[in-house]
Amino acid sequence: MEQPEQLIKVLEEQLAYMKKQNEELSIKLDQSLAQNKVLSEQIHQLTKALFGSKSEKSKYQAPDGQGSLFDNDPFFKESEHTEEQSTDSITYTVVRKLHKKKRNDSFLAHVEIEEIHHHPDNIQCECCQEVMTEIGSTLVREEAKFIPATMKRIQHFESAYECKSCKKDITQKAQIKRGKAPNSVLLRSIAGPTVLAKVIYDKFIQYIPLYRQVKEWERNGLITNDKNLSNWVIRSTKEWLIPVYQYLESVMNHRSLMHCDETTAQVLNRSDGKSPQSTAYNWVRRSLPIEGPVIVLFHHALSRGRAVLDQLTSDFKGTIICDGYSAYGKLENITFANCWAHVRRYWLKAESKHGQKGVDFCDQIYRLERKFKNHSPRKREKARQKHSKPIVDAMFKWIEESPFYGKSALAKAAEYTLNRAGGLQAFLYDGRIEIDNNAAENAIRPSVIGRKNWLFSTSEAGAEANAICLSLAETAKANGIDFYKYLVKLFTELPNQDIHQNPKLIKQYMPWSKTIQVTCAK
Repeated sequence: MEQPEQLIKVLEEQLAYMKKQNEELSIKLDQSLAQNKVLSEQIHQLTKALFGSKSEKSKYQAPDGQGSLFDNDPFFKESEHTEEQSTDSITYTVVRKLHKKKRNDSFLAHVEIEEIHHHPDNIQCECCQEVMTEIGSTLVREEAKFIPATMKRIQHFESAYECKSCKKDITQKAQIKRGKAPNSVLLRSIAGPTVLAKVIYDKFIQYIPLYRQVKEWERNGLITNDKNLSNWVIRSTKEWLIPVYQYLESVMNHRSLMHCDETTAQVLNRSDGKSPQSTAYNWVRRSLPIEGPVIVLFHHALSRGRAVLDQLTSDFKGTIICDGYSAYGKLENITFANCWAHVRRYWLKAESKHGQKGVDFCDQIYRLERKFKNHSPRKREKARQKHSKPIVDAMFKWIEESPFYGKSALAKAAEYTLNRAGGLQAFLYDGRIEIDNNAAENAIRPSVIGRKNWLFSTSEAGAEANAICLSLAETAKANGIDFYKYLVKLFTELPNQDIHQNPKLIKQYMPWSKTIQVTCAK
């Protein structure tokens, strides 16, 4: 009897062990399935990023997730007529408004007109042999003519004058006067204001690297190399553009709102000892037009750390509109407003009905913002409190009550939104605050385009010069002036102004000053 009981006991123990093992395997299987789902989502997102549409529209915006080929054609939205159709033909008369383009629409008003009149080879009458008289001319075509740039070798002479009468009188001192040539923009350099302006304009507006400019300068008559051009940019920036940049920065620090963002860059010779492949950064700050003329400032840094942001905002008090990067945390005298465009992108990545519901909340807020666009800040704040706040509250309540767990795209979107709840609601209580950081992302685009052309900066001095030149270029564009004309004026006049002893003189060279607006107009 003992053997069967022992056998039963052994079998029960084995059964209990197998049940326990089965439960552990079930847990591992669930974990593997969840991990597989997350990895599948990541593969899908990476594939979409590489090969898919870059539009932020979702397939769930159409019924059953199926987009229509005919959504934009109202004809296909009408119901089909299934009854018997008449075979009578119907004639429609379509009246189209003709838009005649003028011949000179492609030319700006200041372009010089040159007329070329073509006369007959022989103006003698075939009948009576008398000379014929012109009775009129007809314009048959217009064409554009390009005259290449002209290089001139400017030589400055200082002429001396003396008084012959005083020279004859031995009791009088010799009277001599000498002309004074204006100061050069760069000492011991052949680069004049127009050449420096052209080099900087071509690099930071046309995005032409310096090594590609060398051949064009040689074609125009100036023999140089990319090292010379680089030194010209760095020296002229250090001596004459930095004071302008610093004044712009002081003006921005007295504002109470700014956009902020950052993007990557590359510097070969780094002072921190890291390899050239290490990532450096360009930070951008942009003021809001509601507080005055727009200012765009770039700042080069070797890192993306909190210390850089501390340095950039040390003299600023107010609100920074930014994305969700962790460095934008608690700073003294500064509040943060987060970007709803980033929130929308997170929900858009969660391609599901729940993800589309998050996108729909964001879209409702944006539709209201378009209605409030032309409101005054006070009126916009009241409208946001009345119409936008209930939508924001409903969205956060929905997220808090929904079971979004794990590492899925849906859970990440929920976590991203809830962690930035305070910053995302800041726009509700200040009508001046924008709901997204798109202004900064647009402002930083020139740095990204330039990076694709320049590839890298050899030195930190070059990277800093790039940041300052980009700042002046984008601020000039934002204030509607010609950057090339602006640089020519700065490089011509600043070397003959005592700006280092009297920094207030810089004020008259701000892109929005009346003098600059007139002399540097596009």
